[in-house]
Amino acid sequence: MEDIKLTQYSHGAGCGCKISPAILDKILHSSVPSAVDPLLLVGNDKRDDAAVFDLGNGTGLISTTDFFMPIVDDPYDFGRIASANAISDVYAMGGKPIMAIAILGWPIDKLPAEVAQKVLEGARSICAAAGITLAGGHSIDCPEPVFGLSVNGLVDIKNLKQNSTGTAGCRLYLTKAIGVGILSTAQKRGILLPEDAAIALKSMTTLNKLGEIFGKLDSVKAMTDVTGFGLLGHLAEMCEGSGLSAVIEFDKVPVIKSLPQYLEQNCYPGGSQRNWNSYGHKISNLTDLQRFVLSDPQTSGGLLVAVAPDGVDEFERLLEENGLTQSHLTSLGYLEDRNPEYIIRVI
Repeated sequence: MEDIKLTQYSHGAGCGCKISPAILDKILHSSVPSAVDPLLLVGNDKRDDAAVFDLGNGTGLISTTDFFMPIVDDPYDFGRIASANAISDVYAMGGKPIMAIAILGWPIDKLPAEVAQKVLEGARSICAAAGITLAGGHSIDCPEPVFGLSVNGLVDIKNLKQNSTGTAGCRLYLTKAIGVGILSTAQKRGILLPEDAAIALKSMTTLNKLGEIFGKLDSVKAMTDVTGFGLLGHLAEMCEGSGLSAVIEFDKVPVIKSLPQYLEQNCYPGGSQRNWNSYGHKISNLTDLQRFVLSDPQTSGGLLVAVAPDGVDEFERLLEENGLTQSHLTSLGYLEDRNPEYIIRVI
């Protein structure tokens, strides 16, 4: 088992496997009218992180699912990363996770069952850290290894956060540094330094528990997590849903420090180019460095939070109290009235 490298059995990795925003638009387009459910507070029309159903008692049921192919070679770590990534969608809505169900696709003719067992053990460890049970699941024989979770959560409807409710003037914050897509590509090429592998693993297995706390803040106007579409893609969804534009101050974006040395070796995931092809026409002119960093597909990425100006001091104190470093305590940009030329302007 120690000789098995999971990433050799899949054509993609992590959230970099996500279908591009442009193709996803075509898939989701439908001429069939959908039934209107007044109890469905957030549905597929919102492009948000999870669906939310009104339980009728002031509480919303959050429901989400997320799965992908291995982004690391170690099966236990793969289970941890995939689980943290899936649970993040509940936190991104300001909610509290309550239960998870496993989704497993496994090439039983290529990989032993014992390896899949390690994946599930990793998942259970993250579920335990989130205070929930891995209560069941479904598995199939599949050409490539696939794993993820379906997760349910609860939220007081008054605390529900969406990616489409930003307001002009909100400052933008990101709770994890950008770059795990580039580092995972370096791993597949065999050039990733051990210290950078440790940085990426810690980032991807850290739960976004702060989202449940942010949900209780009136000053947090919009929230989402940054995953496969990169920072630009998920911020563009926030802007379009809110009818706004955004300005990013590139030197204030939290970035894994070693990224430039990998980019100098032309090390970046294919998902970056697919992302840029989907939304690059909505973005101001960028340097190559800015483009590769800001469109880098993240796996189990951080929370992107839009905070009203009068709540910035309280929000930054909260970040500091929860151990975030200086690079996360500084706003990376702001939302503004819709710019007719660009959805996002990078300065």
